[in-house]
Amino acid sequence: MKKRLGSISFLWQVFLLALVLRLIPLFLFRNLGIGLDDMFQYDMLARSLATGNGYRWYAQEDLSLIQPLLNIDISTGDYDARGVLTSFRPPLYPAFLALIYLVVGIGAQRFFAARLVQVFLGAALAPLTYALARRLMAIPNPAVSPSLLGKEGGGEESEKAPRLAAWVVACYPMLLLYPLSLATENLFFLLALASTLALLKASETLNANSANGRMARIGETKEHSRNSLFRVIRVELFRTRWFILSGLLLGLLALTRSTALLFCGLAVLWVWFALHERKMAVVVFLGVVTVTLPWIVRNSLLHHRLTGIETTLGYNLYVGYHPEGDGSFHYPQSLDLLTILDDSVRDQAGIQKAGEFIRADPGRVPLLLLQRLGYFFGLERRALTYFYSNNFFGYIPLALLLTIAAVFLLPFMIVSTSSAIGMALTRWRSVTVLAVLFLIGQLIPHVLILSEDRFHLVCVAFLAIFAAQFWIGGWAAMKSRWGTRAGKIVFILACVAVTLLILNWGLELWRDAEKLAQLLGPSGNTTYFPY
Repeated sequence: MKKRLGSISFLWQVFLLALVLRLIPLFLFRNLGIGLDDMFQYDMLARSLATGNGYRWYAQEDLSLIQPLLNIDISTGDYDARGVLTSFRPPLYPAFLALIYLVVGIGAQRFFAARLVQVFLGAALAPLTYALARRLMAIPNPAVSPSLLGKEGGGEESEKAPRLAAWVVACYPMLLLYPLSLATENLFFLLALASTLALLKASETLNANSANGRMARIGETKEHSRNSLFRVIRVELFRTRWFILSGLLLGLLALTRSTALLFCGLAVLWVWFALHERKMAVVVFLGVVTVTLPWIVRNSLLHHRLTGIETTLGYNLYVGYHPEGDGSFHYPQSLDLLTILDDSVRDQAGIQKAGEFIRADPGRVPLLLLQRLGYFFGLERRALTYFYSNNFFGYIPLALLLTIAAVFLLPFMIVSTSSAIGMALTRWRSVTVLAVLFLIGQLIPHVLILSEDRFHLVCVAFLAIFAAQFWIGGWAAMKSRWGTRAGKIVFILACVAVTLLILNWGLELWRDAEKLAQLLGPSGNTTYFPY
């Protein structure tokens, strides 16, 4: 009981610290507006939903704001002054904003209100990371028999790594600032951790049932058939409740960003093959389908063809394979297709052009894949470069600017390299395999389509969990792991991964040396680099 009270106390401690740290930038920039970019689009959609006009964007008043910068063609089809029905963006984050707007209205105060709610969502990442870490590291749970935990569970010492991982997420600099943006990440991060935690809870429930003898005994006599039926129903609900929740949360994750569909599929396969639960795998799959299918049907009816959760694939492929690009997001190319107002036409045009780019120079594709891999694990400097170079903060002396850069760049460098060693220390089980599947599920879509450093932020909590194992275990754990043949192999692989990460960052700095020299110069705040 004492341990459980201590655990609850820690959850509040780490949540409150994370909350306070996120409230500081919120109040420092409480009057911050939004730009004509992704945030503008999400805001348009949310305002349309909140005012009862449906899932529309580019209403007449919004169109007049953007047309001086982007000549959007409204000649295709009958333009409605309320806006154009769209499928370009997935619906959950705009719906989340719309709920806030319904409460506070659509005046200027809506931005602060949305950011305040996002601060609480961001703070919740820290206790969720702790809960995830406990299960990934097999920390004892009262519902699970100690015999299931092996050598890794037990003791106050085993609490150190989960708590350290939670502190890292609570204080991680880029995560402190994300609530200021009207971006899907604020919902996506939370759902990513919650859905993975639900899957681990589902696995834990199976173990608890097996260890404590709670599984149903179907062989009842006929005279007790009625009681047997009720008992079977109760037990099946007990077994499936976390799997049902997992499927629903994964569906919501996909409705926030459709790239999560790959992880949804991997999660279903994990339940089938790692947990050996075919029926539960079907339950998870049906949960995902239940949440996502209505929106897919809506989009398909809108465009009179089979359409997915969003129609950004063509746009992203166009930018990602453009002959003047390098696999990441670049401003000039990003505007080319936005003049097309019809989402279906834009999507098909983007896919067609991307195919032409690939066929024209197929030998360039492997290089783009490697470059996107590098961007995914790149230094978290893109946002910092953009805001400082566009004079958001005025001139910052060089010493202070370098200090700020170190504060934002070093955490990922430390966490990612440490996590590679932490993975080598990990005793692999089905639950830890799920964490790796999550990382793979996030990495592959961006390597194939379009990549930026911000896309790795959803992986920070998982990387922090593995890194904490290394920080707590130290040289003693490394020496013990090195004593086995398998341990030697995984440590060599970990060293290769660390070397590649360092090489990637070095190449990134060398590639952008000229830009960085301008940024660090006396007029760095007025270089006006595009995003």
